[in-house]
Amino acid sequence: MTDEPVVATEADVVEEAEAIIERAPLPVVAAHNLGLRTGRGWVFRDVTLAVHPGEMICLAGPAASGRSSLLLALAGRFTTNHGTLTLPKQHWKHLALGYVPGVHEPEPALTVGEHFRERRVLLGRKGERNTDRTLARDLSPFQRHVLCLELALLGRPRLIVVDDVDAALTADEQASFWAMLREVADSGIAVVAASREPSPVADTVLTLTKEK
Repeated sequence: MTDEPVVATEADVVEEAEAIIERAPLPVVAAHNLGLRTGRGWVFRDVTLAVHPGEMICLAGPAASGRSSLLLALAGRFTTNHGTLTLPKQHWKHLALGYVPGVHEPEPALTVGEHFRERRVLLGRKGERNTDRTLARDLSPFQRHVLCLELALLGRPRLIVVDDVDAALTADEQASFWAMLREVADSGIAVVAASREPSPVADTVLTLTKEK
């Protein structure tokens, strides 16, 4: 007597697929046909993506491609006027900014230690005292990236966004910082990072072009 192979029915396949979907984590942020149009034209448009916990997405494109605006929109810091954007409730508590030049930067007159002290006071959390007396104005672009990333992590966010990862950084610094972001993503925090060139360690790369 031989065992007959078990043939899955269509209902079995559908049930298994639904179970997989149900177990999958919900995205932290989701965009559908998202766009921003101004009197001068499109800044970005037709962006559809879902950012899940532990996922790292790279927004790659040249200057004026809308990558920084899209980055800030995904963090709930920039208004859009086309498509839909789904953010978590009280998104300002869960979506954190890393280094975003011109928008979110270290305070030049404060030391590194003072930045950590102020952030912990703001969050109502205690921690080991940071005694680094280097002024933020004296930090290199790489050090500013690292400082802002560490400050963002203090808030235990669900998502961190970072801009200009490959601007003013050496090749070694870029590789080092991409590795840091990959480690953050692997810890379960979603990461969206913008750069001119695609990241070699991102799970997904969304390439943007200049809108005409």
